[in-house]
Amino acid sequence: MIPPDLDPQKIPQHIAVIMDGNGRWATRQGLPRIAGHRQGARTLKELLRCCKDWGIKALTAYAFSTENWQRPIEEVDFLMLLFERLLRRELSQMHREGVRISFIGDLSALPKSLQTEMERSMTETLNNQAIHFTVAVNYGSRNEITRACRQVAELVQQGKLSADAVNEDIVEQHLYTVDTQPPDLLIRTSGEMRLSNFLLWQMAYTEMYFTDILWPDFDRAAFHQALLSYQKRDRRFGQVKALIPA
Repeated sequence: MIPPDLDPQKIPQHIAVIMDGNGRWATRQGLPRIAGHRQGARTLKELLRCCKDWGIKALTAYAFSTENWQRPIEEVDFLMLLFERLLRRELSQMHREGVRISFIGDLSALPKSLQTEMERSMTETLNNQAIHFTVAVNYGSRNEITRACRQVAELVQQGKLSADAVNEDIVEQHLYTVDTQPPDLLIRTSGEMRLSNFLLWQMAYTEMYFTDILWPDFDRAAFHQALLSYQKRDRRFGQVKALIPA
């Protein structure tokens, strides 16, 4: 159940997370970096369950950016294998719990066996409604926006769309997140305070919460604090609230 000091009417409906600090967490524990990624995966699973329990309808996690290919090859290979193993092991449980799974990013660059598991998980869970769990893999927001612009330009070039008709809605229809509401809250762990090319279009009015906690240590209590902070915000979306006459 939702903690009593949280207002159920002010619970964010969509939360995005940048899961930072797995490697640092492992190093501090005297463990190899891959141990941090394993623990980080457990943290994400627990957060997903917490979101579902507390009535949050969507969670989007930044798992692997287009820049992450520059990491050591052993770490990249491990991450790809970890994604695949987690999908195989966790899919049936998530399906039973009503989780709808989506993946966004340029999935064509991923190992074929991983692509197959991703397609299977998206197809099997398509009609689930408890929570929409989106994982960004080989994702970069600038790349996504450029791709959308190219697709819209092609429609104009083919005469299927007039240049005057191009607006924000048209662009959004060509983003990876076409069927998802923008995030209400972004959480980034490990003390980093930047977006790192994540959902730049979608987060135009997203509230942001930064914490020094390393991702593997981001538990329900830390998540609770993030939601308390969010509920103190005054979300105006660029508007000014009307003054009440005295």
